[in-house]
Amino acid sequence: LAGRNPPGLRLAAMLLVAFLPAAIVGLALRKPIKEHLFGPVPVCAALVVGGVAMIVVEHFVWRRRPAARRLAGLEALRFRHALAIGLFQCLAMWPGTSRSMVTILAGLLVGLDMVTAAEFSFLLALPTLGAATVYEGVKDWGALMSSAGPDGLLIGLAVSGGVAALAV
Repeated sequence: LAGRNPPGLRLAAMLLVAFLPAAIVGLALRKPIKEHLFGPVPVCAALVVGGVAMIVVEHFVWRRRPAARRLAGLEALRFRHALAIGLFQCLAMWPGTSRSMVTILAGLLVGLDMVTAAEFSFLLALPTLGAATVYEGVKDWGALMSSAGPDGLLIGLAVSGGVAALAV
């Protein structure tokens, strides 16, 4: 982005298109989701449905599409694909549903190959999870400061950042 690389700017636009549905739906339905879906039965249902969806999409959609017809590389991604993946990402607001699973399955459904679907899914995690973290952090800033304090928060951020970097 800083170098104004055209493919990088295009990818950033694709990520924005895919991020916006979750941002809009998340802000609009945050309270009802917390009130109605945070419980053992809805979470178990999401886990079961997600597992079945993975099997169905892989067996009946992805494996049946010839490899030559699968879109490979992020440059093959179109705005309609990014929007579809973003809309599917909204399903992950149901607790127990994996955001990465939903977005990878959406990528496969729109015709991406497995590597491209996974790559876009993980890139999409940056704005989606980053925005959710900042939103919740700002909203609950008082509780964070009273329970952990600024020192605890900084140490936690540094340690989790270091562990994340090592994991990657």
